[in-house]
Amino acid sequence: MRYSLVIIFFLLFSICNGQIFKKDQPFAHTFSIVARDSVTGEMAVGVQSHWFNVGTSVPWLEAGVGAVATQSFIDKSYGLKGLALLKQGLTAKEALDSLLKADSGRDVRQVAIVDNKGNIAAHTGKSCIQYASNITGNNFSVQSNMMLGDQVCQSMANAFSKTKGKPLAERILAALDAAQRAGGDIRGRQSAALIVVPAQSTGKPWNDRTIDVRVDDASYPLVELRRLYNLQIAYEHMNSGDLATEKNDMKKAMDEYGAAMKMFPDNLEMQYWTGITLANNKQVDKAINILKKVFAKDKNWKELTRRLPSVNLLTVSQDDLKRILSL
Repeated sequence: MRYSLVIIFFLLFSICNGQIFKKDQPFAHTFSIVARDSVTGEMAVGVQSHWFNVGTSVPWLEAGVGAVATQSFIDKSYGLKGLALLKQGLTAKEALDSLLKADSGRDVRQVAIVDNKGNIAAHTGKSCIQYASNITGNNFSVQSNMMLGDQVCQSMANAFSKTKGKPLAERILAALDAAQRAGGDIRGRQSAALIVVPAQSTGKPWNDRTIDVRVDDASYPLVELRRLYNLQIAYEHMNSGDLATEKNDMKKAMDEYGAAMKMFPDNLEMQYWTGITLANNKQVDKAINILKKVFAKDKNWKELTRRLPSVNLLTVSQDDLKRILSL
């Protein structure tokens, strides 16, 4: 029913304005933020909506280039076309002006762009559903439509500005939380996403997303989004621990593993590989203390342990292997 009402609205608008409704254009009446970190050069988009899977429609980013949020009655091409225009050397405003000029549906679009120099441009079409607005500031733009109240954008802008100095991802999350506290989407909440890209491309686009977490369908998507963000940070500690192990810096490795497990003490995966790393570094007694608890909670980890020596991921002696498997 909700979907049908939105289609009816857009059909009426299209008839009155000589436009054609495009079924491949999803709806994302929502709030979002595009931003750049003036120190690191990272760029990000954060979004929440009462619409399924918003993370595949609103945010478009490319490392070293810029970030685009396209919402309201979405034209996804704004994302890729906007980034392509930025790569050609256009500023955020020049890129957005070019996109709007070519779009007969500009009055129902809401778009924001930040380029790799921190230039900002935003547009809220005159026919976006109220409350609809945007606020641009130093290296950021916040935008919202179909909001319950008229303070969502101001609340986002305030939260982002007040968290200066924190990691960009955390500032984005703070802005999204502030938007929800201010009333958020008049329909409620369903999905959310947070994507961060570095200031410069590595030349390997598959590795050029520092943060990429999304919630497709949840009662409290921002709560889950923050949990996933924290989980990614924890796994980054695990990766740093692995790197330290390769360099034979066991103190740093254990500090990193410890930081990860402190964040998610019930995560068996983190505990298990910490134990295996200890065993491989001749600290079998410490490994046993960890692995015993893991095996007690899920016996499949013991079965996995049996399979590691054949691929050189567990390099203990036969006697120590027997000790571990006897737990």
